[in-house]
Amino acid sequence: MDRTAVVKVGAAASASVCALFGGVVLAQYIVAKKKRAGKKTRIIEMMPQFDKTTVHMRDPERVEQIICGLIKGGASKLQIITDFDMTLSKFAINGKRSPTCHNIIDNCKLVTDECRQKLLQLKNKYYPIEIDPHLTTEEKFPFIVEWYFKSHTLLVEQRLERDKLSEVVRESDAALREGYEQFFECLRQHNVPIFIFSAGLGDVLEEIIRQAGVYHPNVKVVSNFMDFDDNGVLRGFKGELIHVYNKHEGALRNTEYFKQLKDYCNVVLMGDSLGDLSMADGVPNVENILKIGFLNDKVEERLDKYLDSYDIVLVRDETLEVPNAILQKVL
Repeated sequence: MDRTAVVKVGAAASASVCALFGGVVLAQYIVAKKKRAGKKTRIIEMMPQFDKTTVHMRDPERVEQIICGLIKGGASKLQIITDFDMTLSKFAINGKRSPTCHNIIDNCKLVTDECRQKLLQLKNKYYPIEIDPHLTTEEKFPFIVEWYFKSHTLLVEQRLERDKLSEVVRESDAALREGYEQFFECLRQHNVPIFIFSAGLGDVLEEIIRQAGVYHPNVKVVSNFMDFDDNGVLRGFKGELIHVYNKHEGALRNTEYFKQLKDYCNVVLMGDSLGDLSMADGVPNVENILKIGFLNDKVEERLDKYLDSYDIVLVRDETLEVPNAILQKVL
């Protein structure tokens, strides 16, 4: 083969390689472009908080659609319905369990050592039942009622004084999740209603958020409130008992509140228990509801059930970074 022929063959081969390479690059570009065009999670991708390893979602596209609906409705249609203990408050700090509203009273100096020991025994007996993934809600129900009745009876026997509650809370290890200031302030600025629906102790809960400086006019608390006599001594509890597995009935009892907010048809619901999923049952005309669950304990055993029930599951996440990121987009 002469030199001219060799050159021609080489040129043809080079052209073929270039064409092949160019075709591959073009195909990759087209595929990537189609993928980008077809993606439905662009808003989520704009929030780096969703890249955290604590964030779990069964259906990111559904989450995207709900958030888009919340954004479209804006502040004028949004309301927040949230649990308190281990949802707005921390589950643990540096590996040590944070106190719930009940725990704050159980461990305070107003309670005798004997009473404290009895309350601890009740917790050790009933808490494992509350979080047992193998028991149904119906099976747990009577045990939880029994737990509340016995613990409340013990507290009444202690003749707790109302005037000392603020000091008890101040001396406790109560802690709200990181980012709580931004959470409450953002909602206050946009006048978004916050419905805190707690199976804890309402008097303690209110004192915690009051001392934290976030008990704003847009916050409503429904919980188990203490009943004090004329001398300010605890004599019982007001109204119907609220526990983690009867929030459906509690929500329906508050339908009048929700009716006043009938135009607030978009809901962000936050809880740490499957029982919290029913907190919005009294809300009429719901258009979009985003359910955010905090999974704090027995993660491996319960994650699948939480993913089936909550849109977003935050595993051992002691912050409000994800809810705050969503609110920044919506408001």
